[in-house]
Amino acid sequence: MRELPAGPDAVLLDFADDEHPAAAALAAATAIRRAMDAGSLDDVTDIIPSERTVLVQSERGRGIDVLGVHRALRTARSTAADSEPADPEEITIAVVYDGPDLETVGALLDIDPAEVAEIHRTTRWRVQFMGFAPGFGYLVPEDDSKHPFADIGRREESRTRVPPGAVAIAAGYSAVYPRESPGGWHLIGHTDVPLWDEQSTPPALLAPGRFVRFVDEANR
Repeated sequence: MRELPAGPDAVLLDFADDEHPAAAALAAATAIRRAMDAGSLDDVTDIIPSERTVLVQSERGRGIDVLGVHRALRTARSTAADSEPADPEEITIAVVYDGPDLETVGALLDIDPAEVAEIHRTTRWRVQFMGFAPGFGYLVPEDDSKHPFADIGRREESRTRVPPGAVAIAAGYSAVYPRESPGGWHLIGHTDVPLWDEQSTPPALLAPGRFVRFVDEANR
């Protein structure tokens, strides 16, 4: 892990050189969040995980307690070594695999569209981080080995309108668009499961660290 300064009141933890960067970043974000909830990092106001980094932001003008962050990480490692890790709740999302890019993805992988859907369904996905739009979770495969979708990049041309509920893949990620927006990912299906509801607590269905399993709506 590398520590990179991010102004006087924040530090960026970079796990790019870790054996499993995504898992390490998510574990660090979880540990620091728990320390915040326990009151041992009083000045920390926000934690922003990404694919391989975690930004830890402190209250403006208070500086950043780097030693406290290290203590939180050490405590989490010690706790994990002494106990069985809890398996985060798995969210099930029913999908109709009828996306306009399903055949394109199949052609890129030299497989049938039905096989594309099967790969997507049989992968257990983990929410790595949130971003782009409220409720939009970037999902990565639980297995750190190379995934069949890893080399499927974005579309050459983005769409100006992607409908809410569109299930998509790009660059090794999967996601569900929570609302209508522009987008350049390959659309392979759609779901009626709401990803964002301002009247709910919390409003987002997804959160970093949670697992997602997609199932075929027709066979649910």
